[in-house]
Amino acid sequence: MGLQKYDDLIVWQKAIDLVVEVYKIVKLLPKEEVYTLSSQMKRAAISISSNIAEGHERNTTKDFIKYLYTAKGSKGELETQLLICVRLRYMTQGQVEVAQHMLVEIGKMLNALIQSLSAKLSEPPSRDT
Repeated sequence: MGLQKYDDLIVWQKAIDLVVEVYKIVKLLPKEEVYTLSSQMKRAAISISSNIAEGHERNTTKDFIKYLYTAKGSKGELETQLLICVRLRYMTQGQVEVAQHMLVEIGKMLNALIQSLSAKLSEPPSRDT
């Protein structure tokens, strides 16, 4: 697969930046949410970058795509949790805005990567071996 290391992927780098942002904003949650919403949000954020890395390390395009879809699922989970924080008035829309913008960007990058890899899968094998 084109890149040698998963940490060369810009989408992975941005997903790591998102983890840092999520760790900052969960500090705004009330203490009673430390084992529930806070924990879930951290897990979802970590899952995005972790699945990108794990999929890349599987060394097959098909597996990589599968893990990218899992990363997308975690992205949706975190988007939902941020909305819950706002709806419960634990945070303002302004406080979650940076993370939400990061999630939109990461989502677009995941979609583009999935599309690109899927196109490779449907190409006939090359004879240049």
